Amino acid sequence: VQLQASGGGLVQPGGSLRLSCAASGSIFSPNTMGWYRQAPGKQRELVATITSGDITDYANSVKGRFTIARDNAKNMVYLQMNSLKPEDTAVYYCYVRRNYPPYNVYWGHGTQVTVSS
Repeated sequence: VQLQASGGGLVQPGGSLRLSCAASGSIFSPNTMGWYRQAPGKQRELVATITSGDITDYANSVKGRFTIARDNAKNMVYLQMNSLKPEDTAVYYCYVRRNYPPYNVYWGHGTQVTVSS
């Protein structure tokens, strides 16, 4: 399984970005897809997750601002980020996890999101 994330960039505070992640290979189901982020000097933080059945969960820090969605036919997961803040600056990583043993997890390369004026 390979994941390719895209859509990062530089945006001003209050702006928006949409991250995309394409999964390829032997995609298993059911699964959970999602996004983590890691800022310099900080621990990795789970941002948002979505199951094969479209059940979503968000970190408190992004609730009401970020929306995760997926396209199962295309094996894609998206993260719409609105009202961005400087503290959202981080490298964002997408992942997919098998929801049954052995619960394999696959990661994509990160995409940098920088929120700055």
